[in-house]
Parts: sequence; structure tokens; C-alpha cells
Amino acid sequence: MTASTPPAVAAELRRLLAHSHAPYSGVHVSAAIECADGQVHYGVNVENAAYPQGVCAEASAISSAVTGGQKGIRRVWVASSLPGFIWPCGGCRQKIWEFSEPGCEVVSVADDGATESHAIEALLPLGFRLER
Repeated sequence: MTASTPPAVAAELRRLLAHSHAPYSGVHVSAAIECADGQVHYGVNVENAAYPQGVCAEASAISSAVTGGQKGIRRVWVASSLPGFIWPCGGCRQKIWEFSEPGCEVVSVADDGATESHAIEALLPLGFRLER
């Protein structure tokens, strides 16, 4: 999928929440990864009874991008069924850090459509990155 406008990505994230599999937490999460070439890859959280073996939405979207041959993340979008903003967990912050360029924007989309964003460096100070 090619890059979309921010409202189109947010609308797709809201639509994809219904595809999430969250029978244990009840929290549905969707994510979009915008790659350096403008392609957008989506993912949802998938829980299972062998907690914590489920997959976060961000990890799902990153896996989709990598499967498609992409590794350079420019922007990450996240949305959930909870009110307000949601942010990637620590493990997903590290995954984003490893695949993103400095200054990668992480955008949270609230249930009312409002957005807030932070650079990955603000969300994961002193993250570990192999030199490329």
C-alpha cells in the first residue's frame, strides 16, 4: 500500500480495530508503519492464552513491512479501543528504534480522532541500535 494522508491512515486504523484478536485484555490495537519509500503496512494485536506470546500491533506491522522487503521506518501510527492516546510498549519501542531512522515520528490517534506525536528518541531515550 502506498502512503496515505494522515486522515486516511487514521480512518484505516479505526476500521482495523475490529480485526484485532484481544479476548483476554479486551484492548484492541492497530498500527501502521510508513516506510521511507512511502509504503504503508498495517498490523493488529493478536493475543493468545500463552501470555505473553501474543503479537503487538506495532510488531505485526513491522513484520508486514519486513516481509515486503522494507526496513526503513519513517512514521508509526497507533490507535486502540481505549479512550485517549496509546503508546507502544517498551519492546515495540525498541523494535521501532531498530528499524527507523533518527527522528522517526510516532503518532497516537485517540478515539475522537485527535493526534499526538513524539520522536522515537523521546519515547525510548538511549535505545540500542546496531551501526548500519
